[in-house]
Amino acid sequence: MSTPFEEQYQDVLQNIEFAIISTYRARPEEISDWSVEAALDALIRAYGAEHTRRTPPSARLSEAEQTICDRVRLMCEWRLGREQLLTEQAPLGMREMEPKTLDEIIACLKRVRVSVKRWHKAGGRRGYLDFVGRYVG
Repeated sequence: MSTPFEEQYQDVLQNIEFAIISTYRARPEEISDWSVEAALDALIRAYGAEHTRRTPPSARLSEAEQTICDRVRLMCEWRLGREQLLTEQAPLGMREMEPKTLDEIIACLKRVRVSVKRWHKAGGRRGYLDFVGRYVG
């Protein structure tokens, strides 16, 4: 059952999940739910530091985690109105949108992280990736 938050930010959540799942599909043997959680944690810390005008902490990520982080960051930057996505990178129907605030992006990243933890607990090493992968085109 969707919450009001999920309904309000469904498009942003789907964009973040698209970036995660497309990375997973390109490198399935290297990526687990832990990889996704590490990348999301790094982004939440970086955007949180930006929001409070602090220097973002350096993240110690594996190559696969960094790839997830980079792709999700690109999607977040696009949703913030800072980055232009190439047509082939943008999910269909998502070319025009209203920019989001840092608070909104951080909240969306945290919501996806909650989902990662929930589905990992229920489904094991790739529980989140397997669950969300069924719904992401």
